[in-house]
Amino acid sequence: MEGVVVNSCDITERKGREQALEETKGRLESLFDESPDMINLHDADGNIIDPNPRLCEETGYDKSTLTGMAVWDIDERADPETARAHWQSMDQDDELTVEGRYRRKDGSTFPVEVHTRRHDMDDEARFIVVSRDISERKAREEQLEQFASVVSHDLRNPLHVAGANLELAREDCESDHLDRVEDAHERMSTLIDDLLQLARDGNQVNDAEAIDLATLVTECWQTVETEAATLRADSDCTVHADRSRLKQLFENLLRNAVEHGGESVTVTVGTLADGFYVQDDGPGVPAEIGDAVFEPGWSNLAEGTGFGLSIARKVADAHGWSLDYAATETGGARFEITGVEVTR
Repeated sequence: MEGVVVNSCDITERKGREQALEETKGRLESLFDESPDMINLHDADGNIIDPNPRLCEETGYDKSTLTGMAVWDIDERADPETARAHWQSMDQDDELTVEGRYRRKDGSTFPVEVHTRRHDMDDEARFIVVSRDISERKAREEQLEQFASVVSHDLRNPLHVAGANLELAREDCESDHLDRVEDAHERMSTLIDDLLQLARDGNQVNDAEAIDLATLVTECWQTVETEAATLRADSDCTVHADRSRLKQLFENLLRNAVEHGGESVTVTVGTLADGFYVQDDGPGVPAEIGDAVFEPGWSNLAEGTGFGLSIARKVADAHGWSLDYAATETGGARFEITGVEVTR
């Protein structure tokens, strides 16, 4: 019987692959155990298979207890029928993000952002869930809503009274002073509108839909006081976005271009590999200003509110996009929105 010849190089390579696999497995297990986020693995019926230490710590249950529970046993907002339907509709590596509310062992609850990814194992449907406590974010949102209510009631009411008295004053006399009072009232009203938009809309995005960019831009252009400005919509593409919020983004960027570029400015909206841009041929932004243009309240115009670009960036952030300023070779201003899934 002839002996079997074994190639030592093949054995070495196999051993190397096995070692690399074990090292990778070890790193993943370490990330799972030491993650600051709550993580669990569950099946298609919602049964928790493997919770990490952070989830145990945050909910107050030990690992053996959590392993015997279902997702809706800890998330009071999770509906079994709805959840199962969502999971069944997901393909391998699809992701789903929702907000939930986890219930601790002591009965207390806290808000969470839940990211679910389908990752089947051994022909069995499996779902990896990464959750994060968003109590601080929710507290800020509540404070903003309270602020918005105060702004809306406590500032608008006296402004309406002042406006009514201004009209009465005009009946008694005509004066340039009254014109300046009216201008001040209009500016205050605009500031209040912008503050409310920042406070109430924040980073919220509703259901996304397919939107033809050129059509939407043209619609937004009609709502902006464009004087003798010109629009070039070279954006032959479709994006998935919240239509209402995307309109806010474009209206503010277009208005900014006209206000800072001059009455006869040309504004171009075009596409990028991973997004789109709004560019004008005006004077642009001084280099030393940089990212400060996005700070709430910043404006180099006496009549500007300084909230337009801040609102536009919040809309981009809400969609998971990036909005940045980029100077052009001709000296104009260019705002690029990237991280967008563009369909041509």
